[in-house]
Amino acid sequence: MDSLLSVCDIKEDVSYIIDLAIKIKAGEIEDMPLEGKTLAMIFQKSSTRTRVSFDVGMYQLGGRAIFLSSNDLQMGRGEPISDTAKVLSRFVDGIMIRAIEHEDVVELAKYSNVPVISGLTNLEHPCQALADMLTIKEHFGSFKGKKICFVGDGNNVCNSLLLIAPLLGMDMSVACPEGYEPDENILKISKNFAKDNNTEITISSDINIALDNVDIVYTDVWVSMGDEAEKAKRLKDLKPYQVNKELMDIANDDAIFMHCLPAVRGQEVSADVIDGPQSVIYDEAENRLHAQKAILYHYLK
Repeated sequence: MDSLLSVCDIKEDVSYIIDLAIKIKAGEIEDMPLEGKTLAMIFQKSSTRTRVSFDVGMYQLGGRAIFLSSNDLQMGRGEPISDTAKVLSRFVDGIMIRAIEHEDVVELAKYSNVPVISGLTNLEHPCQALADMLTIKEHFGSFKGKKICFVGDGNNVCNSLLLIAPLLGMDMSVACPEGYEPDENILKISKNFAKDNNTEITISSDINIALDNVDIVYTDVWVSMGDEAEKAKRLKDLKPYQVNKELMDIANDDAIFMHCLPAVRGQEVSADVIDGPQSVIYDEAENRLHAQKAILYHYLK
């Protein structure tokens, strides 16, 4: 059963899904293509954009979404993930899960007879990456010759961007302090993708090197859910990597600023940047809906 657990699962379909999202956003797809379909939405972590976009997306496509928190499931009381997958597969047409551990999503998909879509894990966030690329294509019209730089903690969002950027013909750099690099295996795969697509992936602790000739500057929170015990250390280590006006000035003149939200103004980004003219964060957030609808259409229709 095809599932979306990683950008690697759609490496042949990335451009198609983004183009499909553009068509859906423009109203060019037939009404109610998922009529009669049901999506189970499992949330081990709280969410605004993921929950609302999938719920509204299913509704607008003619289907129905069922919200299930850990407290709503026997899985939260110790039922094996395999049993949950096998049972839910007999009730619904697809499962979306926002999980803590990536391995839990892999196991869920292994035993499911319906598509499983990752709404975020500690390793990747493929749905966010698709929405980000949709936003970039809308803004620049093309991916060709563009470069994106992720600044700060090389987290799950960074990992998915590293995988998707070369697949679309984009260069990518990551500016991060030592100890905050992206996942080693993800980086290895992304460099192979880059080699196959004649693009470049670079990791550097030097902001000036990472931001050279950059069209998109991207950052995320420094203290994610689960990192609270390391908050003081993270704030200290990452402070030099705040995206502010001085940092944006290093990038190209027409560079845009992106952030997957929620954001902490004054930490990873200054208020004058995130609320300034180069910021496209609300277009990016809206595009979670359109990208999610394309994913649902692709996997459930």
